[in-house]
Amino acid sequence: MDSIDYYERQGSQYFEETIDLDMTDHLRRFLDRLPENAEVLDLGCGSGRDSRYLEEAGCYVTPMDGSPKMCSLAEIYTDLDVLCLTFEEMEFQEVFDGIWASASLLHVARKDMHHILKKVSDALKPGGILYMSFQYGEGEEYRNGRFYCDYTEKTMKKLLQLEHELEILEIYQSDDVREGRPRWLNVLVKKEGGEEDD
Repeated sequence: MDSIDYYERQGSQYFEETIDLDMTDHLRRFLDRLPENAEVLDLGCGSGRDSRYLEEAGCYVTPMDGSPKMCSLAEIYTDLDVLCLTFEEMEFQEVFDGIWASASLLHVARKDMHHILKKVSDALKPGGILYMSFQYGEGEEYRNGRFYCDYTEKTMKKLLQLEHELEILEIYQSDDVREGRPRWLNVLVKKEGGEEDD
């Protein structure tokens, strides 16, 4: 995956650029839907910024990233063991109450997204919550050394219509916390099952 090569080369710079970004609003929306002491996978954890926030909020966090460079930086920052796996290498079965995929699944090509979402869904416990964020738009292209697949509300709903285990709870746009950057599409979904569905 070429995007991993980018993070291997630019990991330290990316860490410095993103470590202090404030994701509190999105994290709280996610946490509000999780049980206490939730088991959470930070999928594409990058710097480990959000893993640390989630752990401090009482979650048992498993950070994961496909870039060995980012894994090393995240381990130092969080003092957590970071799994160095690509999305393709994931093989979890109903382990997590929540999966936090902030600006990570946007590196998956549209044609591969159903396959990867199946792996993500498999990793969630019944009733589990998934947060994903994507740059807003219709593009699917390389930008600044990384591959991006953008989504709108329409294209995201179309994608998730085929994921029968996953129900959209909330879908909303937000501004980038850095000035002059694209808008974001944020999605919270729930895996079927769990106590409320019984």
